Amino acid sequence: MKPEPISAAVPERPDLWHRIPVIKQLRQSSGLQRGMLIAGLVITAIFVLMAIFAPLLAPFGFAQLRDADGAFGAQQPPSAAHPMGTTVGGYDVLSRVIWGAQTALLVIVMAVVFSIVIGILLGLVSGYIGGWLDRVLVVIGDAIYAFPSLLLAIVLSIVISGGQSSLWGGITAAALSITVIYIPQYYRVIRAETMRIKAEPYVESARMLGASAPRIMFRHVLRNATRTLPVLFTLNSSEAILTLAGLGFLGFGIEPTAAAEWGYDLNKALSDVTSGIWWTALYPGLAIVVSVLGITLVGESMNDLSDPRLRGRRASRRSRRHDRSAGSAAASSSDATMATGAADTKEAGA
Repeated sequence: MKPEPISAAVPERPDLWHRIPVIKQLRQSSGLQRGMLIAGLVITAIFVLMAIFAPLLAPFGFAQLRDADGAFGAQQPPSAAHPMGTTVGGYDVLSRVIWGAQTALLVIVMAVVFSIVIGILLGLVSGYIGGWLDRVLVVIGDAIYAFPSLLLAIVLSIVISGGQSSLWGGITAAALSITVIYIPQYYRVIRAETMRIKAEPYVESARMLGASAPRIMFRHVLRNATRTLPVLFTLNSSEAILTLAGLGFLGFGIEPTAAAEWGYDLNKALSDVTSGIWWTALYPGLAIVVSVLGITLVGESMNDLSDPRLRGRRASRRSRRHDRSAGSAAASSSDATMATGAADTKEAGA
């Protein structure tokens, strides 16, 4: 008989669905951590869906002042026609809140995507090439990072918008202002990872085989240096909402006839609060708080689950609990065995 060939067991690679960052962290989570992540995902999903389907969900336009029955009226309390009332300018609060989610999502996507692309390119080049270019970029990044983010966003918004507050002009100005603030964060992360990875043996082997620097950077270094970007993306998204709301609250946002913006609506509702008109400030403020809370829960949960030290602590705690439960089960089994043996001995003696 011929001996059967022994084949080495190859570990099964998880499919693409289970390698998606959020899905991967969701499968790793448990207990309170999983509850926080699921709650954040649900809130974030509601925010994104509300922004995407704003034209279908909003009962009126963001700048609409009247319908077939006439003008809405200013500072009208919540009613069947206007569930969240109307603002001092006569706009429907519910419609402004829904349309404001779309404005916030557009700013988040533009700002964070621009920041990721520019920050990754600068971090790769700086960390891999080094030298004087690395020193210059580090100094520039530290200088930008030293400025207060909101103050820098205000200055850049004035410079970029030029006093214009059209829809895309205001959104682009806010997005570019936030982009400049976040580029140093992505630059620092990618630069540090690139400097670590370029000393790995497989990078040295690729260099010895004659691979060009761009090929090494984008094929070997980049794919291993972006593992923490999903966490940074979610955390920056919540900060982008707060920065946009701060710009609008201070009067540097978008005019109400160009787009709906929660910070601007809060600014116009300040005088209403002292007059007992609570609905004009409550709902835009809740929209900011809830959306930031949802995205922050996702980001913080992913940050904790991606930290190997925290994963090790959770694994050790689960192992200790398992050992205690196994020990108690073994003790119970031993007690039961001893009791059975004593009963058998007693019967035999009788």
